[in-house]
Amino acid sequence: MKSKKLLQWIVYISPVLVIFGSLFVGPSERVFFNDVVALFFKNSTPTETDLTATIVFDIRLPRILLVFFVGAVLSVSGAALQSVFRNPLVSPYVLGLSSGAAFGAALALSVSFLSVQLSAFVCAILAVALSYYMAQKNKTVSIVSLILAGIITNGIFTALLTIVQVVSDPFKLQSIVHWTMGNFHNANWQKFNASILPMCAGLIVLFLLRWKMNVIALGDEEARTAGINPSKMKIWILAGATLAGSAAVAVAGIIGLYGLIIPHSIRMMFGVDNQKAVFLNFFMGGSFLVLIDDLSRTLTSFEIPIGVFTMLIGAPFFIFLLKKSSIGWES
Repeated sequence: MKSKKLLQWIVYISPVLVIFGSLFVGPSERVFFNDVVALFFKNSTPTETDLTATIVFDIRLPRILLVFFVGAVLSVSGAALQSVFRNPLVSPYVLGLSSGAAFGAALALSVSFLSVQLSAFVCAILAVALSYYMAQKNKTVSIVSLILAGIITNGIFTALLTIVQVVSDPFKLQSIVHWTMGNFHNANWQKFNASILPMCAGLIVLFLLRWKMNVIALGDEEARTAGINPSKMKIWILAGATLAGSAAVAVAGIIGLYGLIIPHSIRMMFGVDNQKAVFLNFFMGGSFLVLIDDLSRTLTSFEIPIGVFTMLIGAPFFIFLLKKSSIGWES
């Protein structure tokens, strides 16, 4: 019990340590660890300080903050959707969100005059709306039909993405493929400012409804007994997860497995109570993705897309936890 409490507090304070520590990490050949230390302690000349400050505060900091919020959003959204669907295999991408965003981004990259982020965001919202519309029958939406509709929507937008790739010229095709791998190499304050509002809006909705997620996870009959309309509550949770998740995917590309692995890990380590699990997913999801991004931009002389790292690092980590604990809703 004490070890779990200690681990919980480590997760809570990890963002401060990880974000600050990541400011010292980078592939720059002009700014080293000692230069960043000198910047914070004012032990450098004005010229050196200007260069270091530009790299730390205008290049590294916006990227670190953007990575943190994207990781937090994917993790919290995954936990919320798993509670709604009562299915540990659900992730933010199950309703066609990723394929819709990928098609929107590819379309914008191929025609040049559209905003990649805005196009991906709009298409992700349209994909989820299409899934929900197809699953609706007699003004009710069953979980099974919604997941099946999501599979169909994924297929539709994946086909549309393939068409865009076929008709695009080789240079634009390279950008499209690179985006679908998930990356933050173009992160800046402009992208952070454009995406932070919808991400925070969706997160706030999920934070406010976290105790109701516990009731929804028990089943519709139990929810009605507690005075909650399960259909309306599921729509609100889906809307919050979609708004935040689509904004994250629009700015970062497709980061596979992440919204599945972190919620699993939190549930294995701390239980299924969303009252605390939502906050733990926020802190751990953001911090862990920042650490993965640190590796992706420093491990080799070229930057490896972060989506590749989430697969290579996340999968073994998940397998380890899977062997150590259970993944059911009863624990």
